[in-house]
Amino acid sequence: MMQAVPRVPPFDRPATYEDLEKLPPEQVAEIVDGELHASPRPAPPHAVAESSLMELLGPPFRRGHGGPGGWQILIEPEVHLGRDVLAPDLAGWRLDRMPRVPATAFFPVSPDWVCEVVSLSTASLDRVKKLAVYAREEVRHAWLIDPMARTLEVLRLDAGRWTILSTHAGTEVVRAEPFDAVEFELGLLWADTQEQA
Repeated sequence: MMQAVPRVPPFDRPATYEDLEKLPPEQVAEIVDGELHASPRPAPPHAVAESSLMELLGPPFRRGHGGPGGWQILIEPEVHLGRDVLAPDLAGWRLDRMPRVPATAFFPVSPDWVCEVVSLSTASLDRVKKLAVYAREEVRHAWLIDPMARTLEVLRLDAGRWTILSTHAGTEVVRAEPFDAVEFELGLLWADTQEQA
């Protein structure tokens, strides 16, 4: 049975940033559609996939080493989108939209790309509520990575609706929008984790 990311108080009113700040720092906290959600830090397969993807995308797209550059790509940035406060696992902004990282504690500009590494506890929040916010804020691309199923889904926003461009699994060699200028081996996202029994 799938468990959802726990919703935490307040239950009688929309959550505020002050409510979020009261949670322990070891929790990942987000305000989505007025509800405060909190979960523990990611499990090892999640952390490995997230870190490995940053290692693969950072040099060619953030630094321009072996690729076109032109992006700010960050791990778990706090993004304020209207009244929603989200923490995508990774997010990227084209340099023409965000040439410098802001001096604030959060990002007030919607990303051009987000990646959510889903788990049993985060899947419904990531796939339903957070994707709806990203669509509303016109985030152009979203990736959904499932480290247990070892899959990548690549989505593009078309006329306000998400379209699945491609799905990949296992150890495929992948070229995926918006980072299709460089290919990478999908298996590197779970190479350091053990197979499930």
